[in-house]
Amino acid sequence: MLPILPTTMVGSYPRPSWFTHQLQGRDILEAFKVTHHAEAFDDAVRTVIKDQESAGLDLLTDGQMWFDDYHMGIGAFLWYWLERIEGFGKEKLPHPARARARGRDVWALDEAGGIAVKGPIARGPVRMAALFAGAQRHTERPIKACVGAGPVQLSTLAHFVDGPIKDRYQLARALAEVFRAEIADLVAAGCRHIQLEDLGAWIPTLTGSADYDWVNEVVNQTMAGIPSAVSTSWHFCFGNVWGNPMTGMTAGGYRTVLPHYRDVDVQEYVLDFACREMADADLLRDLPPDKSVAVGVIDVRSLEIEPPEQVAERIRTVLRHIDPERVTLTTDCGMKQLPRPCAIEKLRSLAAGARIVRTELHG
Repeated sequence: MLPILPTTMVGSYPRPSWFTHQLQGRDILEAFKVTHHAEAFDDAVRTVIKDQESAGLDLLTDGQMWFDDYHMGIGAFLWYWLERIEGFGKEKLPHPARARARGRDVWALDEAGGIAVKGPIARGPVRMAALFAGAQRHTERPIKACVGAGPVQLSTLAHFVDGPIKDRYQLARALAEVFRAEIADLVAAGCRHIQLEDLGAWIPTLTGSADYDWVNEVVNQTMAGIPSAVSTSWHFCFGNVWGNPMTGMTAGGYRTVLPHYRDVDVQEYVLDFACREMADADLLRDLPPDKSVAVGVIDVRSLEIEPPEQVAERIRTVLRHIDPERVTLTTDCGMKQLPRPCAIEKLRSLAAGARIVRTELHG
């Protein structure tokens, strides 16, 4: 049973400095045939879980040690999936929207890249359940499975070269079936916390409001069939390219997009707030009664380690608009790009700030 105002982090975490192995597109069952790689990976997962436990987090992640050190700082967030789903090419191409980008977003899209769709989309060796099981055995606290980048976001990277898939709408729907199968395996493996990570929530700000229906449809397709006892959430942040947001599509903030996703079939939104000093927190007052929120109160785009009292004040800002029973406390976005000593201190501040506010609520 999680406490009131439970603490977690979004997903990724800095690699220990000694963990330098890279999967480079391989199936983990292939890569882990090498003893040193398998041992180092398992040790890295155990280490980042211990960091979270010692910091005082309640709901943990595996730190996504399966993310290679690609461009974009967290580029494997995209490429882990693209490399292990059939139908895609192997090479990194220019992003298909590069010509329409402006300012810093041109560089950000160059970091992300694009990919060719060359054939039918089919499930490959993603192995989310195996990754979850390997992490959960290292702790008695619950492990949250972070699933993504999701179908909508991945569909925006595509150049359609060959095969039956001809546009991003068809591609997103085909990918949703792959994701749904991975999630079903996670549930069968005992995972009770599923977090979809899909920044495709922002795409209609670029492509037109008619696409909000498409995004809702794909997210619902992806999350269909999950038992009610399993908590479900959807994370969409402001992007994080070496600490920089994707400004073109996120400029309007959550006020622009969140109202379009009121009826989506997830229990919780996972949203960044600390990086914008809690701007738009008043939107939480209008969340549908069946929805909760994981609120980012740690800014991962800065090396500053927030004092616990600053974190507590961010939490108080949230609670002016929504009851604490509907709130989880998290970091913004992923922490992979931070130095590990900074990351663990930020987690300690998160947990300490939560304890301050819990004491204020209940003495």
